[in-house]
Amino acid sequence: MKRLSIVTLVIFMFFSGGGYAQKVGKSIQLLDRKLRKFETWMCVPHASVSGLPEGTYQSENVHDGEPMGLNNDVKDVFSVIREDGELVLKVSGEIYGGLTTKAEYANYHLSMWQKWGDKKWPPRENALRDSGILYHCYGPHAAFWEVWKYCLEFQVQETDLADFIGLGSEADVKGIVKEENGKNRKWYDPTADSYLKPGGLIQASKELDAPHGEWNHLELYVVGDRAIHVVNGQIVNVLENTRKPDGTTLRSGQIQIQSEAAEVYYKEIVLTPISEFPVEIISQVRFEN
Repeated sequence: MKRLSIVTLVIFMFFSGGGYAQKVGKSIQLLDRKLRKFETWMCVPHASVSGLPEGTYQSENVHDGEPMGLNNDVKDVFSVIREDGELVLKVSGEIYGGLTTKAEYANYHLSMWQKWGDKKWPPRENALRDSGILYHCYGPHAAFWEVWKYCLEFQVQETDLADFIGLGSEADVKGIVKEENGKNRKWYDPTADSYLKPGGLIQASKELDAPHGEWNHLELYVVGDRAIHVVNGQIVNVLENTRKPDGTTLRSGQIQIQSEAAEVYYKEIVLTPISEFPVEIISQVRFEN
């Protein structure tokens, strides 16, 4: 019976959505020296960026105007370096953009390590360092905010790891609303019995960001229309009924890593296909059904 279910899943993954580049249980190392599994999309460079080809459009507003476009990362905003013998993805952050998997994925465990660098750039030189892991990406590049694809976002920001933001997407999250600095904010709460109103930012239940310059272990589990965000070994956000704004179920898509005006590093980016949530994870979560 177990053998049959695995075969059925593989057949489903192959024939639905054009096919996904994965086999159940076989881990995929996404990072290599030449970023062969990725494409880049570069946005409008800020007016302060130097060293660009003559005629490149630049603006104080990086969300308006002519973007640099697909596979045109002339400043190596996304590059691979070696650190302590390991391959590490360096995101300089100098230009807004996304590093996007060429393949689409569904039903997986994504694991990676992340740490902050020191450099920040306009227009966010005075803001928190920011990046993000965008998953179930769909639609054209620059669909959202003239930069990223539509997606579900696993927020990667100083003091805000694993918050959920729907960029042209929605999900049901159980939680509470509480006041912080004069504003009502939404938080995932594993003990809550009701769902938060969809839309906007839903903050992680805990803030587990390591000290500046130290590595964080970020994990994402997705099975069907459910997703679980994990930071440094602890579940901090749980999504159900992931969907597009028109209600269409959102179960798969590309994965995109953001460049958003801050230097950030990622390593050991590994995707492992799964058919169900691991027991040690699902035992900590209360799904509606």
